[in-house]
Amino acid sequence: MSTQSIDDLLIEVAALIIEALNLEVSPQDINPDDPLYGDGLGLDSIDMLEISLVISKHYGFQLRSDNEHNDQIYASLRTLTAHIASQRTK
Repeated sequence: MSTQSIDDLLIEVAALIIEALNLEVSPQDINPDDPLYGDGLGLDSIDMLEISLVISKHYGFQLRSDNEHNDQIYASLRTLTAHIASQRTK
């Protein structure tokens, strides 16, 4: 995937997260390298579940709670987007 495509996907995923969680920020305000969970964007486990559901519906693959790589997948917007890019079916 090209750099431009990844950048576009970063904004798209950020917008999905904002919409799903009713956050009052714009996609460009989310630093792609800041942590999603806890410090950074400040999301909690319920927020992460909501994100998983939205991602699954929008991109056509399951994000499972028992995945041993969830810490890496959800580390930041950038790592989540990279995972989506590698797994998406839509």
